[in-house]
Amino acid sequence: MLKKSQKNILWLKEIRFEDVPLIGGKNASLGEMYGDLSRKGVNIPNGFALTTNFYWKFLKANKIDKKLKEVFGKFNPKSIKSLQETGEKSRQFILKSEFSEQLRKEIINAYQKLEKKYGKNLDVAVRTSGVCEDMPNASFAGQFETYLNIRGEKELFKAIKKCIASTFSDRAIAYRYEKRIGQLKFGLSVGIIKMVRSDLASSGIMFTLDTETGFPNIVLVNSIWGIGEMIVKGRITPDEFYVFKPTLRRFASQGKPYKPIIRKDLGRKTVKYVYSKKGGIKEDKVPTGKQFQFSLKDDEILTLAKWALIIEDHYSKKFKKWMPQDLEWAKDGKTGELFIVQSRPETVHTPKIAGVYKEYEVKARKKPLFTGIAIGDKIGTGKVKVISDVSKINQFKEGEVLVTKMTDPDWVPIMRMASAIITDEGGKTCHAAIVARELGIPTIVGTEKATKKVKTGEIVTVDCTQGLNGRIFKGKIPFRVKKYNLKKIPKLKTKIMVNIGAPDIAFKTSFLPTSGVGLAREEFIIAEKIRVHPLALYHYDKIKDEKLKKKIADITIEHKDKKEFFVKELAEGVAQIAAAFYPREAIVRFSDFKTNEYKNLIGGKLFEREEANPMLGFRGASRYLDKEFQPAFKMELKAIKRAREVFGLKNISVMVPFCRTIKEGEETIKIMKKSGLEKGKDGLKVYVMCEIPSNVILIDDFLKVFDGVSIGSNDLTQLSLGLDRDNAKIAYVGNENDSTIRKMVSKTIDFCKMEKKYCGICGQAPSDLPDFAEFLMKEGIESMSLNPDTVIKTILNLAKKK
Repeated sequence: MLKKSQKNILWLKEIRFEDVPLIGGKNASLGEMYGDLSRKGVNIPNGFALTTNFYWKFLKANKIDKKLKEVFGKFNPKSIKSLQETGEKSRQFILKSEFSEQLRKEIINAYQKLEKKYGKNLDVAVRTSGVCEDMPNASFAGQFETYLNIRGEKELFKAIKKCIASTFSDRAIAYRYEKRIGQLKFGLSVGIIKMVRSDLASSGIMFTLDTETGFPNIVLVNSIWGIGEMIVKGRITPDEFYVFKPTLRRFASQGKPYKPIIRKDLGRKTVKYVYSKKGGIKEDKVPTGKQFQFSLKDDEILTLAKWALIIEDHYSKKFKKWMPQDLEWAKDGKTGELFIVQSRPETVHTPKIAGVYKEYEVKARKKPLFTGIAIGDKIGTGKVKVISDVSKINQFKEGEVLVTKMTDPDWVPIMRMASAIITDEGGKTCHAAIVARELGIPTIVGTEKATKKVKTGEIVTVDCTQGLNGRIFKGKIPFRVKKYNLKKIPKLKTKIMVNIGAPDIAFKTSFLPTSGVGLAREEFIIAEKIRVHPLALYHYDKIKDEKLKKKIADITIEHKDKKEFFVKELAEGVAQIAAAFYPREAIVRFSDFKTNEYKNLIGGKLFEREEANPMLGFRGASRYLDKEFQPAFKMELKAIKRAREVFGLKNISVMVPFCRTIKEGEETIKIMKKSGLEKGKDGLKVYVMCEIPSNVILIDDFLKVFDGVSIGSNDLTQLSLGLDRDNAKIAYVGNENDSTIRKMVSKTIDFCKMEKKYCGICGQAPSDLPDFAEFLMKEGIESMSLNPDTVIKTILNLAKKK
């Protein structure tokens, strides 16, 4: 009986990860999961793999090994023309060759065994698995071909031969050169796996970390209709889901009722891949109704995320270190079953040196030309080269900014030469995004209009440093980069927290040395993500302006219940911030828009009156108690309740802004309780902003109502010194170092310490004024919440004053 190492064919049940030298990373991982994780409930489709023994025997029998050696002896990796000629000759050697009779018989016997289990004329996926594939520093994403819906022995042999030929595609040759992998030492295995009928359902990609920041506590699930190859092509934007790991684990192990899908974004899914009657796959349109439906149900998202954790845990235990995974999944439309069809190590963030934090200061005064989804966290500048299709890539020059509709693996040879990449289409897991991350090239995808907005020869700056908001500027924009070794940042007795408005920067900001979030502002989420006045959503059915109604309907297209749109978006925005810092505290301030700001929201003019001075007007707690506005506040409470109770983010505390009187505070607490958010229950803390002189004068009474205070130094300074802070003529008076403000702050800190209640500050002053921050530390304030870009600078300054 032959040893495993001598066989030409191995079944998945025989394969383990240790067999990588024989069957490559992709097939080794499938075998490992099939053998060890099926019993834990992870579904893996069955199949077999042709080993590298098979590959080398095929090359030797046809004398291809010698021909390849001769061709690669003349290869010039710096020349696109040489690359194309080398690749074409190599592929033709393989495609014109034949399998020996012995190898043919072994393949036929294995295929027939699979047919006995699943039925005659079985549809299979024929996938390559390189021996150096999915190494810790190389993903080989999309480098080799996969052939789907292959039926019958004749088509199977054709597909296997094409798989072998794809070892020498232009992109694979260029990629091996880039990664310093020997062109002729690279072995190949071919997997023949039972097809999952995702053409009748959905499929996609998962990562067990955030792909942009390396944040470890989420599973990122992407989903589309039909067969998953469409995601890699970048032709569409997939649905995107974030699942929070810590509460998912608790749900899985203890049966807690958490469903921590902390973010759900609907994609643009206009086309899909389905089976072709002639074999293989073809493109088809997604019906309009389905385009605006999520391609996965919530319980399916959670099932996939649980499987992702099981797989990540398995490999982390096996290799005795954290091994985040890059997975592919598919749903069978006939049976309704979910399957994992691939898992490999995540290759971008894993090799990075931990503990280094970078800050970018972009000196851009003008508005960007347009925006898109940022990939990575770098900035690139160069001359634009708009390329309409892959046949024209030889026109591209090193250092240019590649602008195109989308990329696929054939574009890799020039992608590695680009200073930046911009595409019209694609999401965070499209081909351009995957390759750009690995190559470290600043890239913005999904702009929808890049190829029309810029022209070849123009100089642009591509800025990926502002979270997911990728910005394209005309011309060269100056910037500077600061790097910090977080292990060398000193610790202070005073807690340093952070102010955050935009959820998209939360994951990156979480790596700063802070004790949590001292101020999470709802205003950014409402203005940027929701965009519609909450009462316009609450009273949607009563709106008579058809034009306005249509505008709201377009924004909220995934929701019949417009109130649910508000609750969902706010809950997810808050949850993303709280999840980023979990289990550290995240203090969420209820909405604090002024009347003019609410009026600027879509539909706002229907519900907001003119105010002479909105800063001193209808805002904060007075809104929450107003009968007309109260339905909007109750939607806020429902969102916070969802983030805490459904997502399991019990680290969320809340804060009431602009609370003028004790009665306002008491009444707000009562409304919260009636809405299911009771102070003290499940550890819920309720703070008040200390930003009005009455808050300081009656500090002892306010502390009887609330769990503590957070000083809003901006408003406290304005109201204590009688300023209009928008009046430039008297702006110089508004300094927090004024003795009036210092005395008020000092009194607040002393009373909080005496009552053993929380006292923090979330105003601008400690971020801008080093001497005021020093004063706060000396007074013994419990925490300072700073803007992200001043956290490290302030810690270093204060450490000198200890």
